[in-house]
Amino acid sequence: MDRVDSQFEALLLHVKELRGFDFTGYKRSSLMRRVDRRMSQVGITDYGEYQDFLEMHPDEFTALFNTVLINVTAFFRDPEAWEYLRAEVLVPMIEAKAPGAPIRVWSAGCASGEEAYTLAILICEIIGPEAFRERVKIYATDVDEEQLAEARHGAYGQRSISVLPPELLERYFEQSGNRYVFRKDLRRSLIFGRNDLVQDAPISRVDVLTCRNTLMYFNAETQARMVGRFHFALLDGGAFFLGKAEMLLSHSNLFLPEDLKRRVFRKVPRLTAPTGSALVEPPSVPFRGQLTSLDQLRNAALLGSPVAQIVITAGGLVAFTNGKANELFGLAALDVGRPFQDLDVSYRPIELRKHIEQAQAERAARRISDVEYKGGGETLYLDVQVNPLFDADDGLLGVALIFHDVTASRQLRADLELANRDLEAAYEELQSTNEELETTNEELQSTVEELETTNEELQSTNEELETMNEELQSTNDELQTINEQLHRSGTELDEANAFLDAVLAGLRSGVAVVDRDLRVLVWNQEAENLWGLRSAEAVGRHLLNLDIGLPVDRLRPLVRQTLGGDPNTDELLLEAVNRRGRPITVRVACSPLMGSDEPAGAIIAMEAGEFAPGQPGHPPVQPQ
Repeated sequence: MDRVDSQFEALLLHVKELRGFDFTGYKRSSLMRRVDRRMSQVGITDYGEYQDFLEMHPDEFTALFNTVLINVTAFFRDPEAWEYLRAEVLVPMIEAKAPGAPIRVWSAGCASGEEAYTLAILICEIIGPEAFRERVKIYATDVDEEQLAEARHGAYGQRSISVLPPELLERYFEQSGNRYVFRKDLRRSLIFGRNDLVQDAPISRVDVLTCRNTLMYFNAETQARMVGRFHFALLDGGAFFLGKAEMLLSHSNLFLPEDLKRRVFRKVPRLTAPTGSALVEPPSVPFRGQLTSLDQLRNAALLGSPVAQIVITAGGLVAFTNGKANELFGLAALDVGRPFQDLDVSYRPIELRKHIEQAQAERAARRISDVEYKGGGETLYLDVQVNPLFDADDGLLGVALIFHDVTASRQLRADLELANRDLEAAYEELQSTNEELETTNEELQSTVEELETTNEELQSTNEELETMNEELQSTNDELQTINEQLHRSGTELDEANAFLDAVLAGLRSGVAVVDRDLRVLVWNQEAENLWGLRSAEAVGRHLLNLDIGLPVDRLRPLVRQTLGGDPNTDELLLEAVNRRGRPITVRVACSPLMGSDEPAGAIIAMEAGEFAPGQPGHPPVQPQ
């Protein structure tokens, strides 16, 4: 399994380097199942071999991406949730905005665009077409270029638009042939573009963000990274709309649930640190003079804090370290004033410099969880918090690093997370019996993607099952055709073999069939009775090498004449000795075994009678 896993990871890296698709954050069980499905379609079972196949056939990348990226969407999918979004989110949000203020919406993982156009319809129904064209921008993104191309056209078939009420269909779509096209004047407010949620920068300053049934395909680490980007993208108090199979219970510091049933969450606003909220104001030079009693008290409290803390100036110098940080990372008073990048703690146990730069750039706190640190002969687990510090004018003062020792609480946190999943599962069971797979999904983390996908398929009128059926239909048809052909061929072959066996068994003469090289192909029962040589001993051997009582070397001219295509061959009467040692006279006849153009072999018939020298009326026997 280690070798298979390493080959699979190498395949993912190959895809990322050549085509820019980063699947490394996807859940491995689901991802391997989909890649295996595509490999089986091209007849490959080894990941390394499939990587070579991709290099030789660049067009295969498209088929692989279409298999891995499950694009299942629809207009007003889960109507009750969309109605809640309209009444409780969009309407209050638009009413709270100043007249003419822009409205920005992001549909992440939009697939073929139905979700983005649903948002457009809802907002247009609230503010009207004219205001919609002037104020609204809907950004719809996906990693699948083919799906984005389809979404940009905004053209859908009868099946896709069948869920729309007739009045909405009439107001927002124009019929073109057998397809329905979203209004061109409104479509200009929708911007479709490629965006990889794992590695690309997010759309910023959006009021509403929808990302339905996308997070569930990624592992926990990648989900946390994506949720952090979504938090950055939304304005304070912005709404985050998820799919029915997704929850954000472990990200309560970023989003709070507004309605769990409909999967609507609100962004937790950033708390800008006021003046003086830093652990200590970082000095540009070492402390001089006497501290006031208040400064002494504050400094003593910070130095004696049980939580390790390090403060860094905006210029990257160490401004402050407390006693716990000195003990944990081996720091000393002389390290204050040194560049932080020169200290071991800047890169061990984790590379902190990039997180500091990102926190300063985004002007938002960052948290790195469960960092393993081996110090003092024991292994600790730390949560590292990177807090940018600002002055009264919102200018950057520096960064505070806070190291929380969570070793003792790590197991408790895992138990609490499991309990939360169990509670969520129980809640979902009360909402609908159709969400049973989702509750199991919360209890069994290792199979969460499969269960959530199946649950989503059952609640979406078998939408994903239809997708899988379409992929498997052609293979099933081919297998059925091949099975039928094999069955007919097998039946015909059995009948032919039975018929041939019956014919050979019914002959009163010994029969041997040879190929053009005089190798025995058939040796019937009468031949066995005549010479005492079993079929298993004769088949495959050269005719002239058979040790029987017949002078087989005398047959060569007769057989060669037959193989040469001469239809007028004479019979031979040969003196022989049968399997009982009795002298007999054998009449030998030879006929061609015809192939497509020439004889493929010869059929030798041997009819025997007892031989008595000088017997009257007996035909002459050719001398040996």
